[in-house]
Amino acid sequence: MEMKLEIAKLIAKGICRVEIVAAGFVVALMMFPSYVTAQVEYVDPTIGNVGILLVPTRPAVFLPNSMVRVYPIRTDALSDQIDSFPLTISSHRMRELFSIMPGEGSPAAYDQEKTSPYYLSTRFDGSLIKVEFSPTERCGYFRFAFPDGKASVVLANRLSGDLRMQDGVVLGEENFDGMKAYVYGEFSSPVVSKVDHIQSGSRVTASISDTKSLDFRYGISFISAEQAKKNLRREIPAWGFTQVKDAGRARWNKVLAQIAAEGGTETQRRIFYTALYRSFERMVNITEDGHYYSAFDHQIHQDARPFYVDNWLWDTFRALEPLQTLLNPEMEADKIQSYVRMYQQSGVMPTFATVAGNYACMNGNHAAPWFADAWFKGVQNFDLPTAYEGVRKRSLEVTMLPWSLAPKGPLDDFYFTHGYMPALRPGEKETVPGVHPFEKRQPVPVTLGNSFDDWNIAQLARVLHKTEDEKLFLQRAANYKNLFRAEKGLMWPKDSDGHWIEPMDPKFDGGMGARDYYDENNGYTYTWDVTHDFNGLITLMGGPAKAEANLDQLFREPLGRSKYEFQAKLPDSTSMAGQFSMGNEPSLAIPYIYNRLGTPWKTQKRIRMLLESFFTDTLQGIPGDEDGGGLSAFVVFSMMGFYPVTPGIPTYDVGSPAFDKVTIHLKNGKDFSIIARNNSHDNKYVQDIRLNGQTINRVWFRHADIANGGTLELTMADTPNTSLGSGVSNLPPASLEINSETYQE
Repeated sequence: MEMKLEIAKLIAKGICRVEIVAAGFVVALMMFPSYVTAQVEYVDPTIGNVGILLVPTRPAVFLPNSMVRVYPIRTDALSDQIDSFPLTISSHRMRELFSIMPGEGSPAAYDQEKTSPYYLSTRFDGSLIKVEFSPTERCGYFRFAFPDGKASVVLANRLSGDLRMQDGVVLGEENFDGMKAYVYGEFSSPVVSKVDHIQSGSRVTASISDTKSLDFRYGISFISAEQAKKNLRREIPAWGFTQVKDAGRARWNKVLAQIAAEGGTETQRRIFYTALYRSFERMVNITEDGHYYSAFDHQIHQDARPFYVDNWLWDTFRALEPLQTLLNPEMEADKIQSYVRMYQQSGVMPTFATVAGNYACMNGNHAAPWFADAWFKGVQNFDLPTAYEGVRKRSLEVTMLPWSLAPKGPLDDFYFTHGYMPALRPGEKETVPGVHPFEKRQPVPVTLGNSFDDWNIAQLARVLHKTEDEKLFLQRAANYKNLFRAEKGLMWPKDSDGHWIEPMDPKFDGGMGARDYYDENNGYTYTWDVTHDFNGLITLMGGPAKAEANLDQLFREPLGRSKYEFQAKLPDSTSMAGQFSMGNEPSLAIPYIYNRLGTPWKTQKRIRMLLESFFTDTLQGIPGDEDGGGLSAFVVFSMMGFYPVTPGIPTYDVGSPAFDKVTIHLKNGKDFSIIARNNSHDNKYVQDIRLNGQTINRVWFRHADIANGGTLELTMADTPNTSLGSGVSNLPPASLEINSETYQE
């Protein structure tokens, strides 16, 4: 009886199934390897659903890296009405496509909401109608319950488009951003339908009397309504909501079980596995039966490999893509090859690749560090020569101006000659065409970001034996030095004559309406955004002691004004510790810089403080904009106890793990475990490190150490070991002259 109960629990969690074999015997079969547990039960999609200042997370229901993503349309989780549900979204934090709502289709107050990665349910107050939803990769399944026995569902275009009923089937399309999405949907019972024309397109009302339940299953396509039908027939061939829901639970359990966390608190496990779930929302595979529609050349293509879209590399190259490189190297190669296809189709290497095509957003050429990081970590199943051609062209022939993909212009020519993006003097009017009126030149982050990107291009040039290119891009990688102002100890803008901009407040530029010199973050954050040459930055600052004092002061420096005044101007720089912003991606590597100064105990202290202070399991548990995994991947890495500080160098820094043991089940069949002995809230400091049984005195290790399988053992205590990792010979690689290939093995 006890064994039967255990098997029943596993079945309920989607971990095993039963089969009847000869002579009527029943056997329980594990659906996945034996290490799989129900980590999905720890995921809480409502974490962060109320934003600190800007956009909140959404309680998105989807399968990992899949086309269909659904959540209630409302301002945030405190809104007392749901407007409707989309049939999918076009991109993370962008347009919702189509809408569906039971009853009259009007916004309604709701209660009893439950959300998981694979399932959503809610009940509306007045009507007591219950809505349930569960997805497949390209399809969705709604189940409606009507207590009064009068079933009615309204589908409508949210944007311009057309919906119609044909033989009881919903067909239609939605126009968005120069392309179309198509839907094919069916009801579980014959319905009476009415089609009305509304401002945005069409509104279909489907109703049936004398029934308390009505199901709606549908397929989505970016190719055609007929393809949407094929997607539905393949993924939801029969009616049965529970089967779709259970398959979704099983899929998530398999994916989340790639990392098994032991120890820690229930709260920490909720934070960790929710962050891991957020790390699988993008990129999205839009291949349908071996074909995909590309908005990069507006053609339908056939390809043996899947085609992925929806990535904002400015937000994700630092942590999300390195995390996926570690966990899913084959998928990462397919994503990079998708970028190669985009370049071949459009002539421009993207950095924000949405389903609707190239999105000119933010700044930088961050496909370069993504490609290099993957390559040097052994992900090499992509067309490197063409990928290199694309990032090289982006660096040399496309403008560096923020929010633009235009050909290079006069400011780019100035940069090529002088090694920095020139700034306007206070009050000087912009005269250069193409400069975004709101985003402006952003000369400091543009110079620093492209210095880092060019360093990564140099690493790829070396692999391809392009000696002259390697020399050129290494030279450009040092351009960040041109904006370091020694007497201020900060990265500072210069005008075209080489003079420092004065007056200028490095604490208060970079926010809303003040992006003359920085963007989203101020000068205190951007001073440390030199991940390819921390050694060079430390030298500019006057040596390790001075740099350490500067880094200490970053976390102590006052805002210089009231909080409301600071945040009104810099809403992206949220969750401040001194002038350090936990809520924005350029800050993510900063706490780990202490490892390069010989004081890794300060990294351990800071990381624990930041995780515990700003990442919680509440509605406001995300410290800033969660850009589809941008912050969440930092949490996953840091709670495991290590972090990829410099994309392009295949190494990781040791931090301070949150769990007693974490085991990463790699796709090559090997396991890598991080064991933290005597770990606790107070015991945050690493005393000694053993890698595969051998004591090491450095606080970093190679990607190959993980890929080959093994164990990293950390002994923890409540007092710092100030000698660990302090010797110059033990510091992590942090120099412009580094050859990334030497760290591959």
